Amino acid sequence: MFFRNLTLFRFSPAVATDLDRLDDALAEHRLRPCGPLEMFTRGFVPPVGRGEGEPLTHSVKQSTLVTVGGEDKLLPTAVINDELQRKVQKIAEEEGRKVGGRERKRIKEDLLTELLPRAFVRNSRMAAYVDKKNGWLVLDTSSRKSAENALTQIREALGSFPAVPLAPEEGPRVLMTDWLSTGNLPAGLALGDECELRDPATATGAIARCRRQELDAEEVKEHLRNGKQVFMLGLTFDDRITFVLGEDLVIRKLKFLDVVMDELGDSQQDAHAEMDASFALLTLELERLLGKLEEWFGLPRPADS
Repeated sequence: MFFRNLTLFRFSPAVATDLDRLDDALAEHRLRPCGPLEMFTRGFVPPVGRGEGEPLTHSVKQSTLVTVGGEDKLLPTAVINDELQRKVQKIAEEEGRKVGGRERKRIKEDLLTELLPRAFVRNSRMAAYVDKKNGWLVLDTSSRKSAENALTQIREALGSFPAVPLAPEEGPRVLMTDWLSTGNLPAGLALGDECELRDPATATGAIARCRRQELDAEEVKEHLRNGKQVFMLGLTFDDRITFVLGEDLVIRKLKFLDVVMDELGDSQQDAHAEMDASFALLTLELERLLGKLEEWFGLPRPADS
């Protein structure tokens, strides 16, 4: 298992100590199936295996993996509105009267009660882990909304989990623009082959997106000379990881290169042993990368209050 995107939060050493009870706390918040009249449910599912008795956390050293699960009923608004219109039309034809707003609302509620038990259910899963040693919460998503929803689930399970969004001391947009314009990147970091440049002066300013492009090309430099700034930048770290870094410090398109994957090997192991090996490798590589992000952008760990 390897994450594809990273949305990050930070927490203090005292919060890390409280996470020792995570496994017990999640036990009361296991995902349950959607009831007949529920639109969705949220909860935790085992990171390894599918059985009811499987643990809801998986730990290797100071990192603990969890999986936030969800079930959502698929009941498109268009389907409800079409059925509502059909019923309203039928009343108008059979009873010769118009249906008022209050009655339309009641009919719509009755339709939901009728249709929800028959709606398809979509399952979702999001992996996340806490690095108690360094104070990182790492979620495998590029969506801030999805990350916040998952964080809410963890907070509800623990009662309190004061993990906070990143607050860089160095402006990511300014720093990445300098990297791209000067070519002076931190040691171990190299330009990738994509970027997104925008005119920061206006919300509707021009946007230039480059993919599979040499980023030191003259056309890219011309955009920078005309005042555009870097909002996303493709990077390679230590010739081991490639990713696209956003000005929001969300990491997208994370990929571990062959030199990393070769370290995992092809040994035939059971599911838990395979998870141990891949999770250990994932957290070790990301510990190094996130440590550098902390250094480059000034991302201090919150202090205990």
